[in-house]
Amino acid sequence: MATVPLKSDEAAGAEARAVFDDIRAKRNTDYVNNFWRALANDPALLKATWERLQQVMAPGALDPLVKEMIYIAVSTTNGCSYCVHSHTAAAKAKGLTEAQHGELMAVIAMASQTNALATALQVETDERFRVA
Repeated sequence: MATVPLKSDEAAGAEARAVFDDIRAKRNTDYVNNFWRALANDPALLKATWERLQQVMAPGALDPLVKEMIYIAVSTTNGCSYCVHSHTAAAKAKGLTEAQHGELMAVIAMASQTNALATALQVETDERFRVA
């Protein structure tokens, strides 16, 4: 259960409704998900988050599917079930196959294990790996 009410279109103010309308238009859908409806409790935060998300997730040097896969990995590490589910759906819509999803899960699990070991052992970073 959310810690804030999920704002319906009717309950949201004009500024939040404008963002909802932009989400619908840009995503070519009539659906506004619960994350955005929760953020509508703070219209300025809703608008800023939506604008930043569009910039970060736009096509660029990284393929949009790769960006979704990174989002899944970070969300898994951070324990955000909502984002794991929503970005897995977005990745599948961008062409993520079952084989790719399985491999992604294996990479996330491997990275989690080796990160924990390196942290527990306090392994010093090799000089050749340090960025100048």
